[in-house]
Amino acid sequence: MSETNVLVTGGCGYIGSALVPQLLDDSRVNDVVVFDSLTSGSPANLAGSVGSGLSFRRGDIREYGDVESAIRGVDTVIHLAAITGAASTHDRRDETFAVNRDGTENVLTAAGKFDVENVVLASSCNNYGRAATTDIDEETAQNPLNPYAESKVAAEELLETAMDRYGIDGTALRMSTNYGWSPGIRFNLVVNHFVFRALTDRPLTVYGDGSNWRPFIHVEDAARAYAHAALEPDAWSRMVYNVGGGAENYRISEIAEIVREELDRDLDITYLEDEHPGPSYHVNFDRLSETGFDLDWDLRDGVRDLAERMRQPATEVSAA
Repeated sequence: MSETNVLVTGGCGYIGSALVPQLLDDSRVNDVVVFDSLTSGSPANLAGSVGSGLSFRRGDIREYGDVESAIRGVDTVIHLAAITGAASTHDRRDETFAVNRDGTENVLTAAGKFDVENVVLASSCNNYGRAATTDIDEETAQNPLNPYAESKVAAEELLETAMDRYGIDGTALRMSTNYGWSPGIRFNLVVNHFVFRALTDRPLTVYGDGSNWRPFIHVEDAARAYAHAALEPDAWSRMVYNVGGGAENYRISEIAEIVREELDRDLDITYLEDEHPGPSYHVNFDRLSETGFDLDWDLRDGVRDLAERMRQPATEVSAA
């Protein structure tokens, strides 16, 4: 693909703020359009990216007219806009489905109308719920345990339908749990949360006994995966990919120990045995290797980098 115009929905968010600079630096990309409601993201997260090649459209993903206006003239869409924070969505089910499921339908309908070539959908390994196997691949039955995951399963179904209806190339990336520094960093994700608590000398709190599994991916690697799928769609020939690395599956108790070790702090780790630990999934990423995409980061490097950035003055972090 050359001279590609890319729309990033939710581009001011955690992954979007890492992705947009990557796209702007790619010689295959002509223009990047960021579509965001600014409900949770901020234009400040695009600092350093504003200028030639970047356009911004403020709008609500739930409003079809807003989406249609943003999608005119683009060749590919990376659809990140969503309500995240899976645990919090139990109390906001209707809103979660309106944004994550209905918003996706708006994107796909507009993409079909304007002959968009490729749509890359942000999905999640959270969709697997609590799977008994420790070798979860893309054919493993999904078992969503919260409205966030349920809405992502529904969004994948919409993508499959749109691919048949409109002839769109579509790819759903079932992403591992993100961590690491980006301008739009979130601290309701376990690694980032633990690092912040460690740096402020507070105990690390683990729900349950810490034995539940999660795969992890640095936000910069997640952003690169979305860019790779958008700009090299022929390499991503399947509709669904788990995105992460086999060695990056960890128990939550191990995450707490790694943070304590890498920051070299004498921290208490508190286990709340009566609290539900949430989903548990140990994921296989063999299919991802078919695309030629590889991770650059491992968890220990990411923890050290995040701690270093959080210790730096804001001006130095922005420059980095």
